[in-house]
Amino acid sequence: NARSEKEDKTPAYYTDAGLSVRYRSGQVNLQTNWVNWGSGYRLPTEAEWEKAARGGVSGHRFPWSDTDNITHSRANYNSTTSYSYDTSPTRGYHTNFNDGVFPYTSPVGYFAPNGYGLYDMAGNVWEWCWDWVGSYSSATQSDPTGPATSSDRVDRGGSWSNSATFCRSAYRGYSYPTYGDYFIGFRAVLPPGP
Repeated sequence: NARSEKEDKTPAYYTDAGLSVRYRSGQVNLQTNWVNWGSGYRLPTEAEWEKAARGGVSGHRFPWSDTDNITHSRANYNSTTSYSYDTSPTRGYHTNFNDGVFPYTSPVGYFAPNGYGLYDMAGNVWEWCWDWVGSYSSATQSDPTGPATSSDRVDRGGSWSNSATFCRSAYRGYSYPTYGDYFIGFRAVLPPGP
């Protein structure tokens, strides 16, 4: 909301269903109907995050379309021999960022972008999503926002400390909403419009 207001945009988050009281500070258990989905910077839904990660191409394991393998030349993650699709010639933490002092994050934009021009959709840091963790309906849905409540929120993308399987575009991680650590971050989205 602060970024939205700084840029003279209508904020996305409120503390009521009538969208009359802007969220400003503190820990508030925001409800789905307290969000103005069409305005302001906000967390992506899990569906939005995955669509963005896939970069316009479906059916691939990672955010790039020319291979279903992962290497240190494509992402900042912890390479192991546990997965056949982890074909990095170097193993362990990414050698360019392992300076012996946590965290071993890489600068934004260090790796090539995906088909939508988005950087770092695999590895580096987990990215919070709006959705609560839970099962989705098997019925066809358009832009779902997930379950109404749960104890944990979804995070996606894996991090520098995770192995290849966690960096897959389809992998669903989760953490309780007040959790913070040096391998979790977020990516704000801004709906199209004025």
